Amino acid sequence: MSSSHFTFSIYVLTFALFLQTIFGASPLFHFCSNAENFTTGDQYESNLRKLLGNLNYQTPPLGFGLGSVGWYEYQTYGLALCRGDVATADCKVCVNEASNEIHKLCPYDKGAIIWYDNCHLKYSNKDFLGQIDNENWFSLLNVQNVSELTIFNQKSRELLSQLAKDASFTTKKYAIGELELGKSTKLYGLAQCTWDLSTVECLQCLDGAIGQLPSCCDGKEGGRVVGGSCIIRYEIYPFISA
Repeated sequence: MSSSHFTFSIYVLTFALFLQTIFGASPLFHFCSNAENFTTGDQYESNLRKLLGNLNYQTPPLGFGLGSVGWYEYQTYGLALCRGDVATADCKVCVNEASNEIHKLCPYDKGAIIWYDNCHLKYSNKDFLGQIDNENWFSLLNVQNVSELTIFNQKSRELLSQLAKDASFTTKKYAIGELELGKSTKLYGLAQCTWDLSTVECLQCLDGAIGQLPSCCDGKEGGRVVGGSCIIRYEIYPFISA
């Protein structure tokens, strides 16, 4: 996978979400591995197609799927994860779209990863299952500034740190919560890991994501740090399906 650590800040987040409402979901971000490629018609391509088909079938019922196909230099590994609140039907649509879109964006790469609001999908010719992805990260932010920086940062970190602990101890590696900021304002948060991580690895991944917040989203009303193995997010509005 790409070794670059990329921070991607959306300065037109509201407009982007508006466009998604009109035209349908678009990828939040993706990485293509430039290390190794395959050619059309070779065994790796065939195995990759089988793997993506398996993930499309496995993932929607539970919200997570993983596996590998092939042997030796033609073996490919992959996983797909849907956000914990996403319905089975929406999960299926998202994973299918991710499979199709990543093939267009990274047509001959042996490794790639793509994220949507509802899901993300990753594959590689290297066995990454059960390991924290420390290479592929990006961030999104709300451009609006908070009025009381110190208190807000303290509250957001308090909420996300608790959610990181909660998520790491659950089977689905997912937790959501909220925290009172004032009489009429609440802070909403989410923490999630891929299910192949252990409790310790999940917490380590989420703590690492929280640690990136000051460099990407300091003093902003909303932000998220997204990686190949985990995601944290906070907003001052509800963003999770009931």
